[in-house]
Amino acid sequence: MAETLFWTPLLVAVPPAVHITYHAHLQGHPDLPRWLRYTQRSPHHPGFLYGSATPEDRGLQVIEVTAYNRDSFDTTRQRLVLEIGDPEGPLLPYQAEFLVRSHDAEEVLPSTPASRFLSALGGLWEPGELQLLNVTSALDRGGRVPLPIEGRKEGVYIKVGSASPFSTCLKMVASPDSHARCAQGQPPLLSCYDTLAPHFRVDWCNVTLVDKSVPEPADEVPTPGDGILEHDPFFCPPTEAPDRDFLVDALVTLLVPLLVALLLTLLLAYVMCCRREGRLKRDLATSDIQMVHHCTIHGNTEELRQMAASREVPRPLSTLPMFNVHTGERLPPRVDSAQVPLILDQH
Repeated sequence: MAETLFWTPLLVAVPPAVHITYHAHLQGHPDLPRWLRYTQRSPHHPGFLYGSATPEDRGLQVIEVTAYNRDSFDTTRQRLVLEIGDPEGPLLPYQAEFLVRSHDAEEVLPSTPASRFLSALGGLWEPGELQLLNVTSALDRGGRVPLPIEGRKEGVYIKVGSASPFSTCLKMVASPDSHARCAQGQPPLLSCYDTLAPHFRVDWCNVTLVDKSVPEPADEVPTPGDGILEHDPFFCPPTEAPDRDFLVDALVTLLVPLLVALLLTLLLAYVMCCRREGRLKRDLATSDIQMVHHCTIHGNTEELRQMAASREVPRPLSTLPMFNVHTGERLPPRVDSAQVPLILDQH
Protein backbone atom coordinates (compact mmCIF):
# COMPACT_ATOMS: atom_id res chain seq x y z
CA MET A 1 0.00 0.00 0.00
CA ALA A 2 1.57 3.28 -1.08
CA GLU A 3 2.02 6.21 1.24
CA THR A 4 0.85 9.73 0.41
CA LEU A 5 2.38 12.99 1.59
CA PHE A 6 -0.07 15.54 2.96
CA TRP A 7 0.90 19.17 3.40
CA THR A 8 -0.96 22.43 3.63
CA PRO A 9 0.21 25.99 4.35
CA LEU A 10 -1.37 27.91 7.23
CA LEU A 11 -2.11 31.43 5.99
CA VAL A 12 -4.26 34.26 7.30
CA ALA A 13 -5.34 37.23 5.17
CA VAL A 14 -3.21 39.90 6.87
CA PRO A 15 -0.50 42.28 5.63
CA PRO A 16 2.98 40.73 5.33
CA ALA A 17 4.38 42.99 8.07
CA VAL A 18 2.04 41.53 10.73
CA HIS A 19 3.52 38.87 12.99
CA ILE A 20 1.38 35.71 13.00
CA THR A 21 2.02 32.47 14.88
CA TYR A 22 -0.07 29.30 14.79
CA HIS A 23 -0.96 26.48 17.13
CA ALA A 24 -2.48 23.27 15.77
CA HIS A 25 -3.83 20.25 17.61
CA LEU A 26 -6.23 17.37 17.13
CA GLN A 27 -9.75 18.20 18.23
CA GLY A 28 -10.22 17.00 21.79
CA HIS A 29 -6.47 16.41 22.27
CA PRO A 30 -3.59 18.71 23.21
CA ASP A 31 -1.25 17.59 20.41
CA LEU A 32 -1.31 16.63 16.77
CA PRO A 33 -1.70 13.04 15.55
CA ARG A 34 1.48 11.02 15.54
CA TRP A 35 1.77 11.15 11.74
CA LEU A 36 1.24 14.92 11.40
CA ARG A 37 3.85 17.62 12.09
CA TYR A 38 3.80 21.40 12.23
CA THR A 39 6.62 23.81 11.43
CA GLN A 40 7.01 27.57 11.18
CA ARG A 41 10.39 29.23 10.87
CA SER A 42 9.38 32.62 12.34
CA PRO A 43 6.28 34.84 12.69
CA HIS A 44 7.21 36.38 9.33
CA HIS A 45 6.95 33.01 7.53
CA PRO A 46 3.91 30.82 6.92
CA GLY A 47 3.35 27.66 8.94
CA PHE A 48 3.01 24.19 7.40
CA LEU A 49 1.17 21.05 8.42
CA TYR A 50 2.71 18.00 6.78
CA GLY A 51 2.98 14.26 7.24
CA SER A 52 2.25 10.86 5.75
CA ALA A 53 -0.63 8.85 7.20
CA THR A 54 -0.44 5.09 7.70
CA PRO A 55 -3.19 2.47 7.29
CA GLU A 56 -3.74 2.59 11.07
CA ASP A 57 -4.74 6.26 10.77
CA ARG A 58 -7.79 5.70 8.57
CA GLY A 59 -10.86 7.68 9.49
CA LEU A 60 -12.00 11.25 10.04
CA GLN A 61 -9.68 13.60 11.91
CA VAL A 62 -10.41 17.24 12.74
CA ILE A 63 -7.45 19.58 13.22
CA GLU A 64 -8.03 22.85 15.05
CA VAL A 65 -5.69 25.68 14.05
CA THR A 66 -5.47 28.89 16.09
CA ALA A 67 -3.72 31.96 14.65
CA TYR A 68 -2.29 34.58 17.02
CA ASN A 69 -1.66 38.18 15.93
CA ARG A 70 1.42 39.22 17.88
CA ASP A 71 0.79 42.92 17.22
CA SER A 72 -2.92 43.31 18.08
CA PHE A 73 -3.26 40.07 20.13
CA ASP A 74 -6.27 38.99 18.04
CA THR A 75 -6.96 35.28 17.59
CA THR A 76 -8.65 33.33 14.82
CA ARG A 77 -9.60 29.66 14.95
CA GLN A 78 -10.35 27.36 12.04
CA ARG A 79 -11.02 23.65 11.68
CA LEU A 80 -9.36 21.46 9.10
CA VAL A 81 -11.27 18.24 8.37
CA LEU A 82 -9.10 15.35 7.11
CA GLU A 83 -10.68 12.19 5.77
CA ILE A 84 -8.01 9.51 5.57
CA GLY A 85 -8.76 6.53 3.39
CA ASP A 86 -6.94 4.02 1.24
CA PRO A 87 -4.43 5.66 -1.13
CA GLU A 88 -5.39 5.82 -4.76
CA GLY A 89 -3.18 5.19 -7.75
CA PRO A 90 -0.61 2.52 -8.55
CA LEU A 91 1.48 0.83 -5.94
CA LEU A 92 4.97 2.22 -5.37
CA PRO A 93 7.07 -0.73 -4.21
CA TYR A 94 10.43 0.94 -4.89
CA GLN A 95 11.12 3.63 -2.32
CA ALA A 96 14.26 5.69 -1.69
CA GLU A 97 15.06 8.21 1.01
CA PHE A 98 17.61 11.00 0.56
CA LEU A 99 19.15 13.39 3.06
CA VAL A 100 19.28 16.88 1.55
CA ARG A 101 21.56 19.07 3.64
CA SER A 102 21.04 22.28 1.65
CA HIS A 103 17.37 22.75 2.58
CA ASP A 104 15.04 22.85 5.55
CA ALA A 105 11.73 21.01 5.76
CA GLU A 106 9.56 24.03 5.02
CA GLU A 107 11.67 24.90 1.96
CA VAL A 108 10.79 21.70 0.08
CA LEU A 109 7.12 21.50 1.07
CA PRO A 110 5.82 23.95 -1.55
CA SER A 111 5.04 22.40 -4.89
CA THR A 112 7.75 24.20 -6.86
CA PRO A 113 10.81 22.93 -4.93
CA ALA A 114 9.28 19.46 -4.64
CA SER A 115 8.66 19.25 -8.39
CA ARG A 116 12.18 20.49 -9.08
CA PHE A 117 13.62 17.77 -6.83
CA LEU A 118 11.59 15.03 -8.53
CA SER A 119 12.59 16.27 -11.97
CA ALA A 120 16.27 16.32 -11.03
CA LEU A 121 16.01 12.86 -9.45
CA GLY A 122 14.49 11.47 -12.68
CA GLY A 123 17.96 11.53 -14.25
CA LEU A 124 19.22 9.01 -11.65
CA TRP A 125 16.22 6.65 -11.74
CA GLU A 126 14.73 4.37 -14.30
CA PRO A 127 12.12 6.06 -16.48
CA GLY A 128 8.89 6.23 -14.58
CA GLU A 129 6.69 8.48 -12.53
CA LEU A 130 8.19 9.56 -9.22
CA GLN A 131 5.99 10.52 -6.30
CA LEU A 132 6.88 12.34 -3.10
CA LEU A 133 5.96 10.10 -0.15
CA ASN A 134 7.25 11.81 2.98
CA VAL A 135 9.29 14.74 4.21
CA THR A 136 11.00 14.68 7.63
CA SER A 137 13.23 17.27 9.23
CA ALA A 138 16.70 16.07 10.14
CA LEU A 139 16.12 17.32 13.68
CA ASP A 140 13.37 14.72 14.08
CA ARG A 141 15.93 12.02 13.22
CA GLY A 142 18.45 13.09 15.84
CA GLY A 143 20.25 15.77 13.83
CA ARG A 144 21.96 18.72 15.46
CA VAL A 145 20.77 22.30 15.33
CA PRO A 146 23.12 24.15 12.95
CA LEU A 147 25.13 27.16 13.99
CA PRO A 148 23.56 30.56 13.21
CA ILE A 149 25.78 31.04 10.18
CA GLU A 150 24.48 32.04 6.79
CA GLY A 151 24.07 29.05 4.53
CA ARG A 152 23.79 26.46 7.31
CA LYS A 153 20.58 24.39 7.12
CA GLU A 154 18.98 21.80 9.38
CA GLY A 155 18.64 19.25 6.58
CA VAL A 156 15.60 17.29 5.44
CA TYR A 157 14.89 13.64 4.61
CA ILE A 158 12.90 13.27 1.38
CA LYS A 159 11.25 9.92 0.65
CA VAL A 160 10.36 9.16 -2.97
CA GLY A 161 8.51 6.18 -4.42
CA SER A 162 8.17 4.77 -7.90
CA ALA A 163 6.79 1.77 -9.71
CA SER A 164 10.04 1.47 -11.71
CA PRO A 165 13.01 -0.47 -10.32
CA PHE A 166 16.09 1.27 -8.98
CA SER A 167 18.77 2.26 -11.43
CA THR A 168 22.25 0.78 -11.35
CA CYS A 169 23.57 4.10 -10.10
CA LEU A 170 21.31 4.09 -7.01
CA LYS A 171 22.07 0.44 -6.30
CA MET A 172 25.79 1.21 -6.37
CA VAL A 173 25.35 4.12 -3.95
CA ALA A 174 23.56 1.87 -1.46
CA SER A 175 25.94 -1.07 -1.89
CA PRO A 176 28.10 -2.40 0.98
CA ASP A 177 31.23 -1.12 -0.77
CA SER A 178 29.87 2.43 -0.70
CA HIS A 179 28.99 2.09 2.97
CA ALA A 180 32.54 0.90 3.69
CA ARG A 181 33.97 3.93 1.88
CA CYS A 182 31.65 6.25 3.84
CA ALA A 183 32.80 4.69 7.11
CA GLN A 184 36.38 5.60 6.15
CA GLY A 185 35.41 9.19 5.33
CA GLN A 186 35.57 8.73 1.55
CA PRO A 187 32.80 9.59 -0.95
CA PRO A 188 30.59 6.67 -2.03
CA LEU A 189 30.61 5.05 -5.44
CA LEU A 190 28.56 7.11 -7.89
CA SER A 191 28.68 5.83 -11.45
CA CYS A 192 26.38 8.49 -12.94
CA TYR A 193 26.22 12.24 -13.07
CA ASP A 194 24.71 13.95 -10.02
CA THR A 195 21.71 15.67 -11.61
CA LEU A 196 20.56 17.03 -8.21
CA ALA A 197 23.56 19.34 -7.87
CA PRO A 198 23.94 22.26 -7.43
CA HIS A 199 20.34 23.04 -6.39
CA PHE A 200 20.15 20.13 -3.93
CA ARG A 201 23.18 19.02 -1.92
CA VAL A 202 22.48 15.36 -1.18
CA ASP A 203 24.43 13.35 1.39
CA TRP A 204 25.00 10.18 -0.64
CA CYS A 205 26.22 8.33 2.43
CA ASN A 206 22.68 8.55 3.85
CA VAL A 207 20.69 7.03 1.01
CA THR A 208 18.26 4.25 1.90
CA LEU A 209 16.62 1.97 -0.67
CA VAL A 210 13.55 -0.11 0.19
CA ASP A 211 12.24 -2.77 -2.21
CA LYS A 212 8.69 -3.86 -1.38
CA SER A 213 8.12 -5.69 -4.62
CA VAL A 214 9.01 -9.01 -2.99
CA PRO A 215 6.56 -9.81 -0.17
CA GLU A 216 8.16 -10.53 3.14
CA PRO A 217 7.70 -14.06 4.49
CA ALA A 218 5.06 -14.29 7.14
CA ASP A 219 6.21 -14.94 10.66
CA GLU A 220 5.75 -18.48 11.87
CA VAL A 221 2.92 -18.83 14.31
CA PRO A 222 4.02 -20.83 17.36
CA THR A 223 2.08 -24.02 17.88
CA PRO A 224 0.74 -24.35 21.41
CA GLY A 225 1.80 -27.54 23.15
CA ASP A 226 0.41 -29.60 26.00
CA GLY A 227 2.58 -27.83 28.58
CA ILE A 228 4.71 -30.90 29.41
CA LEU A 229 8.41 -30.77 28.73
CA GLU A 230 9.94 -33.44 26.60
CA HIS A 231 12.33 -35.91 28.18
CA ASP A 232 15.83 -34.45 28.38
CA PRO A 233 18.68 -36.69 29.56
CA PHE A 234 20.71 -33.63 30.67
CA PHE A 235 17.99 -32.27 32.94
CA CYS A 236 17.27 -34.40 35.97
CA PRO A 237 15.21 -32.48 38.53
CA PRO A 238 15.13 -33.90 42.05
CA THR A 239 12.03 -35.92 42.75
CA GLU A 240 12.05 -35.52 46.56
CA ALA A 241 13.40 -32.75 48.73
CA PRO A 242 14.68 -33.73 52.23
CA ASP A 243 13.15 -32.05 55.26
CA ARG A 244 15.24 -29.35 56.86
CA ASP A 245 15.25 -28.05 60.41
CA PHE A 246 15.61 -24.26 60.46
CA LEU A 247 15.82 -23.95 64.27
CA VAL A 248 19.61 -23.80 64.28
CA ASP A 249 19.66 -21.21 61.50
CA ALA A 250 17.16 -19.04 63.38
CA LEU A 251 19.14 -19.24 66.61
CA VAL A 252 22.37 -18.33 64.88
CA THR A 253 20.68 -15.43 63.11
CA LEU A 254 19.30 -14.03 66.35
CA LEU A 255 21.90 -14.92 69.00
CA VAL A 256 25.09 -13.98 67.21
CA PRO A 257 24.14 -10.29 66.75
CA LEU A 258 22.90 -10.16 70.35
CA LEU A 259 26.17 -11.56 71.69
CA VAL A 260 28.21 -9.12 69.64
CA ALA A 261 26.09 -6.20 70.89
CA LEU A 262 26.50 -7.40 74.50
CA LEU A 263 30.29 -7.64 74.17
CA LEU A 264 30.48 -4.16 72.70
CA THR A 265 28.32 -2.80 75.53
CA LEU A 266 30.56 -4.40 78.19
CA LEU A 267 33.70 -3.08 76.50
CA LEU A 268 32.29 0.43 76.35
CA ALA A 269 31.21 0.29 80.02
CA TYR A 270 34.71 -0.85 81.08
CA VAL A 271 36.36 1.98 79.13
CA MET A 272 33.99 4.64 80.45
CA CYS A 273 33.70 3.53 84.10
CA CYS A 274 36.75 1.44 85.02
CA ARG A 275 39.50 3.36 83.26
CA ARG A 276 38.99 6.77 84.89
CA GLU A 277 42.20 8.36 86.33
CA GLY A 278 40.61 10.31 89.23
CA ARG A 279 41.13 13.81 90.57
CA LEU A 280 44.19 12.96 92.69
CA LYS A 281 46.15 11.62 89.76
CA ARG A 282 45.06 14.56 87.69
CA ASP A 283 46.21 17.08 90.31
CA LEU A 284 49.58 15.38 90.73
CA ALA A 285 50.19 15.47 87.00
CA THR A 286 49.32 19.20 86.82
CA SER A 287 52.02 21.83 87.38
CA ASP A 288 51.85 24.14 90.42
CA ILE A 289 51.62 27.29 88.33
CA GLN A 290 48.62 25.94 86.47
CA MET A 291 46.98 24.90 89.75
CA VAL A 292 47.54 28.37 91.31
CA HIS A 293 46.11 29.97 88.18
CA HIS A 294 43.09 27.70 88.36
CA CYS A 295 42.52 28.40 92.07
CA THR A 296 42.81 32.15 91.46
CA ILE A 297 40.19 32.04 88.75
CA HIS A 298 37.97 29.90 90.96
CA GLY A 299 38.32 32.32 93.93
CA ASN A 300 37.58 35.38 91.80
CA THR A 301 34.52 33.65 90.44
CA GLU A 302 33.22 32.94 93.95
CA GLU A 303 33.87 36.54 94.97
CA LEU A 304 31.92 37.88 92.00
CA ARG A 305 29.04 35.60 92.81
CA GLN A 306 28.97 36.89 96.43
CA MET A 307 29.01 40.48 95.23
CA ALA A 308 26.15 39.78 92.87
CA ALA A 309 24.13 38.26 95.76
CA SER A 310 24.53 41.30 98.03
CA ARG A 311 25.12 44.75 96.52
CA GLU A 312 26.00 46.39 99.90
CA VAL A 313 29.31 44.61 100.44
CA PRO A 314 32.48 46.76 100.54
CA ARG A 315 34.63 47.06 97.51
CA PRO A 316 37.02 44.14 97.00
CA LEU A 317 40.59 44.70 98.04
CA SER A 318 41.82 44.11 94.55
CA THR A 319 40.05 47.27 93.37
CA LEU A 320 41.46 49.63 96.02
CA PRO A 321 44.43 51.79 94.88
CA MET A 322 46.34 51.30 98.17
CA PHE A 323 46.18 47.54 97.97
CA ASN A 324 49.29 45.79 96.73
CA VAL A 325 48.22 42.91 94.59
CA HIS A 326 51.55 41.22 94.95
CA THR A 327 52.22 41.48 98.71
CA GLY A 328 48.69 41.95 100.02
CA GLU A 329 49.79 44.91 102.23
CA ARG A 330 47.99 48.23 102.71
CA LEU A 331 49.79 51.58 102.39
CA PRO A 332 49.82 54.03 105.34
CA PRO A 333 46.85 56.42 105.45
CA ARG A 334 49.13 59.48 105.12
CA VAL A 335 50.03 58.49 101.61
CA ASP A 336 47.88 60.18 98.99
CA SER A 337 46.06 57.35 97.33
CA ALA A 338 45.51 59.37 94.18
CA GLN A 339 49.27 59.44 93.53
CA VAL A 340 49.74 55.70 94.06
CA PRO A 341 49.45 53.74 90.84
CA LEU A 342 46.96 50.94 90.67
CA ILE A 343 49.67 48.42 89.89
CA LEU A 344 52.94 48.88 91.77
CA ASP A 345 56.31 47.94 90.39
CA GLN A 346 57.42 44.47 91.25
CA HIS A 347 60.54 44.18 93.46
